[in-house]
Formats: sequence, structure tokens, C-alpha cells
Amino acid sequence: MTKDILIGFLIGIFTSLLGSYLFITFFTNFDISSGIQIIKQQGYLGKIITLGTLLDLAVFGILLKRNEEYMARGVILAVVVLAASTLLF
Repeated sequence: MTKDILIGFLIGIFTSLLGSYLFITFFTNFDISSGIQIIKQQGYLGKIITLGTLLDLAVFGILLKRNEEYMARGVILAVVVLAASTLLF
């Protein structure tokens, strides 16, 4: 049970990072390292992290279809932690 929540949390964090990476790569003219620095200077890093969490919605649905409720809870926990962290950025 706790192991599944931790795995779901890690999946949620990784998926959000992947979504942020994909957004920066495809929708901006920056590479990833300079893009993060410029976006942070402009004050949009929290918004990029929030957009990255959109992929967690798909992962959540997939986990629920596979009856992995505890992993899905971990994904929701990751979204909550990331949402709280956007208040800092």
C-alpha cells in the first residue's frame, strides 16, 4: 500500500517534469537549460510546472483503468505537492 503510493508519487513527479520539458521544447524557442533560466527570470516557472502536470491527468486515468488505486493516489499527491510548490516560484 505505502509502496504503491510512493511509486505513484514518483510517477507523478516524473510525468510532470516530462510535461514541462515537452512544453519548453515544443512551444518555446529556448533549449531546456536556458529556457528554464529565462522562464524563471520572467516569473513563469510555476505556470510551466502547472502545465506539465496536465500529463498526470492521463496517467491518473490509466492507473484507475488498471485498478491501481493506491498508485493513482500517489499521482494525486504529486499534483498537490507540485501545486503547493508553484506558490514558491
